[in-house]
Amino acid sequence: MNLRTTLAAAAAVFALAATAAQAADTVTVAQGTLHGSVSGNVASFKDIPFAAPPVGDLRWRPPQAPASWSGVRDATALGPQCMQMRQVTPDVKESEDCLQLNVWTPANFKPGAKIPVMVFIHGGSFTGGSGTNALYDGTHFAERGVVLVTVNYRLGRLGFFAHPALSAEQPNAPLANYGMMDNLAALKWVQANIAAFGGDPKNVTAFGESAGGILINDLMASPQAKGLFAKAISESGFGRIPGLPMAQAEKLGATYAAGLGVTASGPEAMKALRALSAEDLSKAAGAITPILDGKVLPEAPAAAFAAGRELKVPYIAGGNSWEASLFATATPLDRAGPLRDKLVSVYGSPSDLKLVQWDTSTESLVIEPDRLLARLHVKNGQKAWVYYDSYIPAAQRATIHGLAHGGELAYVFSNLPDHDRVQGTRTIAAATPDDRKSSAAMTDAWAAFAKTTDPSTPAAAWPAYTPANDAVLEFGADGVHARPLFHKASLDLVEQLNAAGR
Repeated sequence: MNLRTTLAAAAAVFALAATAAQAADTVTVAQGTLHGSVSGNVASFKDIPFAAPPVGDLRWRPPQAPASWSGVRDATALGPQCMQMRQVTPDVKESEDCLQLNVWTPANFKPGAKIPVMVFIHGGSFTGGSGTNALYDGTHFAERGVVLVTVNYRLGRLGFFAHPALSAEQPNAPLANYGMMDNLAALKWVQANIAAFGGDPKNVTAFGESAGGILINDLMASPQAKGLFAKAISESGFGRIPGLPMAQAEKLGATYAAGLGVTASGPEAMKALRALSAEDLSKAAGAITPILDGKVLPEAPAAAFAAGRELKVPYIAGGNSWEASLFATATPLDRAGPLRDKLVSVYGSPSDLKLVQWDTSTESLVIEPDRLLARLHVKNGQKAWVYYDSYIPAAQRATIHGLAHGGELAYVFSNLPDHDRVQGTRTIAAATPDDRKSSAAMTDAWAAFAKTTDPSTPAAAWPAYTPANDAVLEFGADGVHARPLFHKASLDLVEQLNAAGR
């Protein structure tokens, strides 16, 4: 081969490589063309609008279709968070114009390749958090052959709000649960567009944690979510949360508006509320929760599952061993009545009352409701799996009671720290080999569920839940193991506690 032929061949190779790179970082969706980025074997596309900005007259309205654009939209950088009802550092971007999503996909994807898809709904008590959080970077899912999507949705009173004037203004429209409607809109966008990223719209797994886990359970109870996802995972989803009745939500909304100086009624009330700044509407103002509006969320998840009205899709639910870290001062024993002494006995002794309170809170708020929803789902002829995460790094096991609320997230996404780092007043240590092993087990299980509807992996066979086996897969210090009849003595007591409304 002479020099000219060699150079020509090399040029052809470089041209093919350039074409492949261009194809990997350029995607056309219904609104227009996106230019993303490629790192290693993962392509990412960020700050993609899935709905129109919910500002001005669109504040407190169902999400509207996003606008198209001409040319190529840059999709290499994350967009702003939705307005936070909590203090943020000056470098954090937040905006009322925030309804965007982010996509990570294998870099060698081809449109229509039917890669399984996972859509993540973030937590944050419905008052904070964002799909832009680095913790939720989807690289490691894409490396496992999954398209990973993260979503922003309206928070606080911008996302969950009812008012008599709003009900009168839009008598036939879905009301109140605007943040939940945003997630429905994002899932619809995924159905319409994810094939452009190689994803399979018929194989979408919706999953979320804390407030996001609650929303997963709410979506399972929402007729409007039918057909938008094929599987679901609820992490720390508080499955017995009843939801706020609409009439009560309207009264709270009117009181909230009056606190902002808006005491008018009818159209003047809505005009005044929409004239307020997003910053004023994002000041702390009590607990935020989904509302039983009759359309988007007609009933609480536990009621829907009990009546057999939940979506008929494979379902995973689970929680952590110290969910009570979120409610460190809760005192469920004080409301336990005749069950108090039995709970103290099953969880510990009177000398450990703080720990007994924590364990009772953890199991009554999260772990027993997980079992309840799984049990009801199986009774309705569906498949369910339950997990329990008690893994904490060896260096911390002597100092904390268990895995705190949200502690599994870095493990699920395999985004563990490579180096020691300071966060606030504490130092987060670099991940150990055991940490990474536990993390890989969780990420692999979630990805396996997305791919095959069986979360079993080489690390552990995960038995489907049945009322007879009461089986849970525990991610623990001793590895990953199936636990039949998991915590049966305590959970049976807590079931009585919850059933009594205590």
